[in-house]
Amino acid sequence: MVAPATDTLSIPIIDLDPARSGSSEDTARVAKDVYQAFKHVGFAYIKNHGVPQELIDEAFEWACLRSIAIIEVKLIANEYNRAKGSSHSPQSAKDKAPHPPEGWYHRGYSGIGREKVVQMVFDKEGIAEKRKTPDVKESFELGNETDERMPNIWVPEEVLPGFRAFFTKFFEVCYGVEQLMLKTIAIGMGLQEDFFLNYHQNKTNQCRLLHYPPVEEELLRLGKAERIAAHSDFGTMTILFQDPVGGLEVEDIHEKGKFNPAPFIPGTAVVNIGDLLMRWSNDELKSTLHRVRAPPLVDDSGLSGRMTRPRYSIPYFVSPDRDRVIDCLPGCFGPGRPKKYEPITSREYISMRMNATY
Repeated sequence: MVAPATDTLSIPIIDLDPARSGSSEDTARVAKDVYQAFKHVGFAYIKNHGVPQELIDEAFEWACLRSIAIIEVKLIANEYNRAKGSSHSPQSAKDKAPHPPEGWYHRGYSGIGREKVVQMVFDKEGIAEKRKTPDVKESFELGNETDERMPNIWVPEEVLPGFRAFFTKFFEVCYGVEQLMLKTIAIGMGLQEDFFLNYHQNKTNQCRLLHYPPVEEELLRLGKAERIAAHSDFGTMTILFQDPVGGLEVEDIHEKGKFNPAPFIPGTAVVNIGDLLMRWSNDELKSTLHRVRAPPLVDDSGLSGRMTRPRYSIPYFVSPDRDRVIDCLPGCFGPGRPKKYEPITSREYISMRMNATY
C-alpha cells in the first residue's frame, strides 16, 4: 500500500482504496501508514483518494483558462459578453471579486504582491521587513457556501458563468477526501475513528486557486522576489493538487534547512499536516516546513531574460470548527511529557496567522 521512498523523495505514496472499500484490517493498515508518514515526514502522496481525475482536470482548466490566468479567453468566447459588447479585461474581471482588507476574511481574489506568507512573525516591524520581498503569485479563495462568518466572494455569474457552480461541487468532493483522511489519522493514533470528524462538522475549509506567473530568474536569484517562502500550514491538514511544472519543496527530515523537491506524480494528491494538528498531537505529528521555488527555467525569445514557467496549484485547507478548543490529545502527554502548547480555538489561531499574512 505504501510505495518506497527514492533517494530524492522521502515522501511515501499511500493507496487509500483499501481504507474505503476493504475490511477493518485493511483500513487499519492504511491508517498505520498514514500515521507513520505524518509522524516522520509530515507529508504523504495519496492515490485513489476519491476525487475523479476528470474533475481535477476541469478544476485546472478553470484555474488556468477561465479564472485566474487568462480569463479574457473565455470572456471573448462567451456569447453573452459578445452580444453585450463586454469590455471586461482580465484584471477588471478578477477585481470584481476582491479579497477584503481584513486578513482573516480569506475569500475572493488577491493580486500579485497582495499576500506575503510569513512564518511565525506577528509584529508590525517584522512583517514589514518580510514584505519587502514580494510573493509573485495571485490567488482566488473560496469556502463553504453556507459559511455565515466568511461568505464567498464570487466573480459575477454573467462575467464567468459556471465558475461558482463548479467549485461549489469541487469543494464538496474534497470534503469527502477530508473525512476519509481524518478517519485514518484517528485510527492510526489509537483514537475512535470519528474523533477528528467530530471537530470538523461545519466545513470551515478553504479551497484556493493559485497561479504563479512567469518571473525573471534574476529577481529570484537576487532575492528581490519569491514564490512562497518556507512556511507551515495553519490548520489540520492540506490536500494539494499540483500541475506538472514543479516547484514545491519540503524540508528534509534528516537535515534542517535542506529542502527536497516534491514533484508532481500523476494520479496522486499531496497531503500534509498543519500547525493545529501538530499542536493537538503535542508534536507527535509534524507540520513540516515547505516552500515553492522557481520551477525549471526556459529561454523564450519573446520574453526579456530567462523566465520561469507559470505554475498552478489547488490546495484544499482543512480546519477544525472555529470555536472548538484545540488541546493536547489523550495519550500525547503525561509524566515526563508535558503539554507544549496552551489550548487555543481554531478561529484564534488561524486568524492570527492570516492577519500576519495580509
